[in-house]
Amino acid sequence: MTNLFFYGTLRYLPLLELVLGRSGQDLAAEPAMLPDHAVHAVQDQAFPMILEAPGAAARGILVQNLSAQDIERLAFYEGGFDYDLHVKEVVLEGGSPVSAQVFFPAPGLWTPADPWSLEKWVSEWGAMTLLAADEVMGYFGKVDASRIARSFPAIRTRAWAKLAAQQRKTGDGRSAGDDVIVHRHTRAYIDYFGMEEIELQHRRYDGSMGPVLNRNGLMQGAAVVVLPYDPLRDTVLLVEQFRTPVFLIDDPEPWMWEPVAGMIDPGETPEQAAHREAMEEAQVSFSRLEYAGGAYSSSGSSTEYIHLYVGIGDLTASINNGGLATEGEDIRSRILPYAEFMDMVDRHVFKDLPLLSLAHWLARNRDRLRG
Repeated sequence: MTNLFFYGTLRYLPLLELVLGRSGQDLAAEPAMLPDHAVHAVQDQAFPMILEAPGAAARGILVQNLSAQDIERLAFYEGGFDYDLHVKEVVLEGGSPVSAQVFFPAPGLWTPADPWSLEKWVSEWGAMTLLAADEVMGYFGKVDASRIARSFPAIRTRAWAKLAAQQRKTGDGRSAGDDVIVHRHTRAYIDYFGMEEIELQHRRYDGSMGPVLNRNGLMQGAAVVVLPYDPLRDTVLLVEQFRTPVFLIDDPEPWMWEPVAGMIDPGETPEQAAHREAMEEAQVSFSRLEYAGGAYSSSGSSTEYIHLYVGIGDLTASINNGGLATEGEDIRSRILPYAEFMDMVDRHVFKDLPLLSLAHWLARNRDRLRG
């Protein structure tokens, strides 16, 4: 049996229960502190780190008598954050010292920010972290922690998108809880994308439950797609980049002309993502965004939900060095007069569906935008 001291997100009981796969009522847990240490937020991340800090004390909980299975599950989950276990002496509230293991980040891996607050973290990130942890632990025993570490940014993006999806209501009076029966739900594959399999029944229009269906879905986050438009010059800007799925289907032209597009990062609004992606991909800024609607990009196969925008700005220069090198992007841009752009749409030059959707929206709203 092993003792562990938790100073960060695993102090949040619902998360600890999810990671361990059992109720917190079964745990021997009590408040404790680690002398000469302090807990700080990690810069640009939604989790904390612990640092040596003479004279300070990192508060947390001590959980004693954890099983080998508990430690294996914890190591798998924390391994996704590149944390390692170290033995330290913690102090209980009554003053008694106890030897315990503590998760420490690799030296130099993270940049510390302000002192960390559990209560603030729960209010801002608790719900998203539970969804991300549920996906992570769904792969326990299937992949190693290094795969999770590589995939963790995408896992968090999917969790953020799932939170948004839970609020996506249009007034349909039916209840998925009453009208859908899940028989089996498994996580089959994880990398940049995830793949989940499910066996379910759903209520038919005649009121009966239909047959058991075996289906799967490509699990993705939510995205923004924004078409830059200059009303004064009456021009649009497109970006071009190599698209691997288009290559995989044996299309001989895998370089695609598209609007600016990208995933919505955790903590971002769609509008913030639209402005960020326009600067990253095309070095373009907008005076305002016009919302052109939102929809699932391919509801029969993918969870991706796309927010569509036309971005109003000055289009004066194109580039051939857009995108982030850290993401392997190689993007160039092109400015087209509106008439030439619509002629290319009508001649079926473009193969990107969001681009066609935004072209037709722009055609309906162009006079208003120019006025």
